[in-house]
Amino acid sequence: MSEVATFAAGCFWGVEDVFFAVPGVESTRVGYCGGRTDNPVYRDVCSNDTGHAEAVEITYDPNLVSYENLLAVFWECHDPTQLNRQGPDFGDQYRSAIFYHSEAQHESACASRAELEHANTFRRAIVTLIEPAAIFWEAEAYHQKYHQRNGGGCGF
Repeated sequence: MSEVATFAAGCFWGVEDVFFAVPGVESTRVGYCGGRTDNPVYRDVCSNDTGHAEAVEITYDPNLVSYENLLAVFWECHDPTQLNRQGPDFGDQYRSAIFYHSEAQHESACASRAELEHANTFRRAIVTLIEPAAIFWEAEAYHQKYHQRNGGGCGF
């Protein structure tokens, strides 16, 4: 039985690339999560008025990849100490967030963040939000598998 995980870690194009390559991930889709408006579109999200983050929804087989392994990929594929930005991209839509779908995911996410904080893995404090998954609004078709269709990548 497949499970779902949702992460926000900056520009969703590159984040989707990273997760799509993980063995056990069955599918990915990019979209908007964690905001206060219905049916957001890219232009609205970029205005910083919707509260949505660019996010990736991942459908995975837990017999092939664990949620904890996905968390490890999440922590490695971006800088969780940057508030509302990743690299040159800035705004609340680029925030670092874990949107959990179950209490087990919530516990795992909190434990993994605490472990990284305790180990002083990063030079600065982790600012990643951990919050319940809200409605995932799928982004426009031209955003889906963007790098696969257009070449290039974000250099992760």
